[in-house]
Amino acid sequence: MATDLSKTKLSYHRRLFIWLAGYSILLVGCVVIFQYHREKEFKADNINTQLQIINNYLLNEIEKGMQVGDIDLNDFHSFKDMRISIIDERGNVEYDNSLDMIPGTNHLDRKEISEAMRFGSGYMVRRHSESTGQTYFYSATKGADGSIVRTAVPYTVSLSGLLRADYGFLWFMGGITFIMCVIGYFATRRLGQNISRLSTFARKAENGERISDTEPFPHDELGEISSNIVKMYSRLQKALWERDREHSAALHQQKEKERIKKQLTNNINHELKTPVSAIQVCLETLKEHDDLPPEKRMEFIDRCLVNSGRLRKLLADVSLITRIEDGSTSIEMSTVNLADIIAEVTEETRTTAQSKGFIIDNKVSVPLLIDGNRGMLESIFHNLIENAVSYSGGSKITINCRIDNSRITVIVADDGKGVDEEHLPRLFERFYRVDKGRSRAAGGTGLGLSIAKNAVLLHRGTIKVENRRTGGLIFTMTFPTSKKQSTGG
Repeated sequence: MATDLSKTKLSYHRRLFIWLAGYSILLVGCVVIFQYHREKEFKADNINTQLQIINNYLLNEIEKGMQVGDIDLNDFHSFKDMRISIIDERGNVEYDNSLDMIPGTNHLDRKEISEAMRFGSGYMVRRHSESTGQTYFYSATKGADGSIVRTAVPYTVSLSGLLRADYGFLWFMGGITFIMCVIGYFATRRLGQNISRLSTFARKAENGERISDTEPFPHDELGEISSNIVKMYSRLQKALWERDREHSAALHQQKEKERIKKQLTNNINHELKTPVSAIQVCLETLKEHDDLPPEKRMEFIDRCLVNSGRLRKLLADVSLITRIEDGSTSIEMSTVNLADIIAEVTEETRTTAQSKGFIIDNKVSVPLLIDGNRGMLESIFHNLIENAVSYSGGSKITINCRIDNSRITVIVADDGKGVDEEHLPRLFERFYRVDKGRSRAAGGTGLGLSIAKNAVLLHRGTIKVENRRTGGLIFTMTFPTSKKQSTGG
């Protein structure tokens, strides 16, 4: 079973703290050991100095002719059971106050003796004596005649305590070590937070995850640098994400345009077949039958004219909708009065509407200033009125408006029979017909409402269609007002 290294591995903060604590302990330990040896050497030198004084005193008294055993040292030192030895220049022991029998071993290899021979004095902190079986602190001094006086004090508990290091200093250094570790812990934890966040950032960046710069870094130089790195990467990542999103949207839009164009081409081909076929049949009939009566010949000519007019209108509508979708940036915009446009379109279509039993009631009387293209706006209301006259089955078309804040709302309604709810979402689709036979008979191209919708969108507006409760359809359009309208100009 695989183990998770991220759980078993120590964090950077802990590893750094262990290294720092180890370094602090090593440093303090070296200082303590060095100081301990210095202190021990100092205390040993102090004892040696006292014994050297005794040695020099003994040498002076011996030079005066006194015997070592007759020299009184009771008031001269505070050491108990002090051992005194006289050693000649060949290393033989001539006198020892602690032995009944002089040992025959040569003492030149003793550390304190060899140092005294070379430097005039020497000492040995601790050595076991084979002669007495005890452990002594030795101090030796060389006399003018080459003989050596050596004094030794037993290495007792009191002497061991005297040479022992000062525990107060050890406790003090231990406290310093503890304080250094505590400070090091908090310092490494602060640094570790930066490193951990940077490590998390690097892992997320490597995996391509979204980077958030909301979690704060500690307020120090490294934290500021780390925060800036994360923020810059986050902004870069956001910019790349926005670029990819826009590219994807543009690609989708391009594919959608291609799909719509393909669909439009197919629909146009389909729509062109009927009038072209009708014209072809009429022309072939006229060509093959020269003996047709004049009234029949005129009937075929009228059919050709009707279908050619239908073709002309279809091509005009296709050209207009293509211009709206593909050439919106090149369409000239200016401040226009929508109320004037509605009034002109109403007057232009009134005669045709009245011939089919329709009344157009235009209730728009206030100026409606918007930034738009006059021709495109005219096509909106031409198509809505013609659609109501041709297909609504009613007798009245009402146009009204209202102004709310910076939006203008225009409403075009009829009192016809409306359409089934299932057809409402698709009324603005190209070539969509609720009743295909009736639409063709009325001479429609199936593009009128699609042109109206695209023209409204071109003017940054919205359009929706609903069934009226009293019957008929109601088209609601909103347009942003011109700055001149907003300022009362």
